[in-house]
Amino acid sequence: METIRIKYFTDKIDKLAYIGGKSDWIDLRAAEDVEMKAGDFRLIPLGVAMALPQGYEAHIVPRSSTFKNFGIIQTNHMGIIDETYCGSNDQWYFPAYALRDTKIRANDRICQFRITKHQPRISFEETEELSGRDRGGFGSTGIR
Repeated sequence: METIRIKYFTDKIDKLAYIGGKSDWIDLRAAEDVEMKAGDFRLIPLGVAMALPQGYEAHIVPRSSTFKNFGIIQTNHMGIIDETYCGSNDQWYFPAYALRDTKIRANDRICQFRITKHQPRISFEETEELSGRDRGGFGSTGIR
């Protein structure tokens, strides 16, 4: 089991916890009350900084209910934090764009993260043919 050192910037949020058997994503919470008008951009503080293990990165994405509940989207659609962002003042943030007027309260769950190993070094080899079955479509549906 990996251990991650974490610093909390506020006592307004619940401590992070892994919920075994449910998901391997961990919820992150707004660290302060936020009001946004439609069209506003805001970096919402998440109240934590972490020292990730060497060779790992965190992937941060909205929760499935974030847009429904708060009318915000994550402007970069997925945030990446690598192990070099590990100083005592390197607080994590959620870059939010509001599509409607909204209020987010401190401790509201607005996004989630998981850590993963860095991608291994790869090389590309050009070819005229691939050996897989041609599905002839777009994504898993095969429909264009």
